[in-house]
Amino acid sequence: MPNEFGFIGLILAMSVFFSLVALVAAWIFRPKKPGRIKASTYECGMETVGTSWVQFKVQYYIYALIFVIFDVEVVFLFPVAVAFNQLALYMVLEMVLFIIILAGALLYVWRKGVLEWV
Repeated sequence: MPNEFGFIGLILAMSVFFSLVALVAAWIFRPKKPGRIKASTYECGMETVGTSWVQFKVQYYIYALIFVIFDVEVVFLFPVAVAFNQLALYMVLEMVLFIIILAGALLYVWRKGVLEWV
């Protein structure tokens, strides 16, 4: 038993070591030419006019999160759709349960009014 944990510790130590070596090598061999132009903020290649602080509505982030959730759902459901004829009944029922859980989450979000623009 201790050998198994020793092996995991060795892999962890090696991963930390190699990560630090890569970061130190990048820091040593990077080009060092600081300047006023390089320190300035880059926004699409154009100089900013006025304040560059823009406050976005939270709904944009909510819509993005909901899109990602349903995009991941499609990724999980695609293999089931491709091999639907070869699946056992319990696999199909698991996917139906998965869809029901996500539909319930969508219904919850919808009823809470998160999808409404105010």
